[in-house]
Amino acid sequence: MEAFLSVLTFVLIDAIKAGTPLLFATLGEIFAEKVGNLNLGVEGMMLMGAVMGFSVGLSTGSPLLGVLAALAAGACGALVFAFLTITLRANQIVSGLSLTIFGTGFSSFVGQKLVGEALPESIKSVFKAIKIPALSEIPVIGPALFNQDILVYAGYIVAVVSGIYLYRTRTGLNLRTVGENPGAADTAGINITLYKYIHILLGGAFAGLGGGYLSLVAVPSWQDAVTGGRGWIAVALVIFVTWNPYKSMLGAYFFGGLSILGLYLQSHSPIPQSIFDMLPYLATIFVLVMISLKKSKENCAPKALGEPYFREDR
Repeated sequence: MEAFLSVLTFVLIDAIKAGTPLLFATLGEIFAEKVGNLNLGVEGMMLMGAVMGFSVGLSTGSPLLGVLAALAAGACGALVFAFLTITLRANQIVSGLSLTIFGTGFSSFVGQKLVGEALPESIKSVFKAIKIPALSEIPVIGPALFNQDILVYAGYIVAVVSGIYLYRTRTGLNLRTVGENPGAADTAGINITLYKYIHILLGGAFAGLGGGYLSLVAVPSWQDAVTGGRGWIAVALVIFVTWNPYKSMLGAYFFGGLSILGLYLQSHSPIPQSIFDMLPYLATIFVLVMISLKKSKENCAPKALGEPYFREDR
């Protein structure tokens, strides 16, 4: 029994680590979609954040500057998307896909000179696990939740604060109104353009941070395409967690667990590793099918999602 609990603890610890980049990316996409913009460029923004965070961290030896660079890179990618879809009223799906293609190429180009490089100890030491007294002593759950690195703890805080912001503040109510009925929001005096720009950029920054976590913490040496399709999983996760920041924690850690499950089972199972690597993506397809079959007004997307807003059409 003790051996089982020990293994379970290690699985949960790694699941939360693997789910943290998904959590940041999912929260970012929730903000973008809550204001009515479907941004399919999450994968691209994560890659931009990953390569810039790693590059700046490597050149400066500063973990703070690396994190800030990841945030800024993701926000810059989101700014391009926002300008195209809000100011120029371009197609949101095409713009998002273009952003993913651009981000993929950008990370490969910038990362050419970084292949094989490893981050200095000054950064690795900052992102080592920090044990929280008392809480980390709780069996199984304690070590999994409260013996993690600082960005995992930041993920907890960001998810909770995001939920409070969306559901317990006037600004959050305005944000949701913009995504549900921009015409009514405009009539009420809400600056539609400002709300969209701010929250799309915020979403991009979170996506960039998710990519930065991968290159700065999870894999502290540069690898091309380090995100491995996690941006697409994050887009699906938004639907899975019904646009709810609180639920995004459970969803992200669940899919994080699926992504590392194969590492624990490969030595005890005749099933090829490639099958286990497929699990998160198979689960994503299954979730999307099940949710599409289950019609619920409470769990549906914002009504104006993907629709450009023209004040003249009110």
